[in-house]
Amino acid sequence: MAPSERPPEQATSAEVVDATRRTHLAGERTYLAWWRTGLTSLAVGIGAGRVVPVLTRGESWPYAIIGAGFAVLGVICIVYAAARRREVEQALARGDFVPPDDRVIALMTALGSLLGLLVLAIVLAHS
Repeated sequence: MAPSERPPEQATSAEVVDATRRTHLAGERTYLAWWRTGLTSLAVGIGAGRVVPVLTRGESWPYAIIGAGFAVLGVICIVYAAARRREVEQALARGDFVPPDDRVIALMTALGSLLGLLVLAIVLAHS
């Protein structure tokens, strides 16, 4: 019988170790993805808040607000990455699963949507 055909209760020790290793590595990749998202949001904040106003005419305060908003979103992503990584590692140690915090996901969704709508409004106002 091939390993893929073996029932889960008959998994070998090597298969269990490999699955555990893959699961931990997937958690690490997810942690790094949260960091990449946070750093990207910080870069967008700098671009929107400091670079774009230099390149455009008119008021710079709307860009500063959007830039600050993206910076806040980036910080939330980075802080949540650490908290989420800790939760996932503890759950894995228990052989459990922990879903993401719906409140944090809702906050990031609302903030990202609001910032997107503000960008849209500024683009339309300046065209």
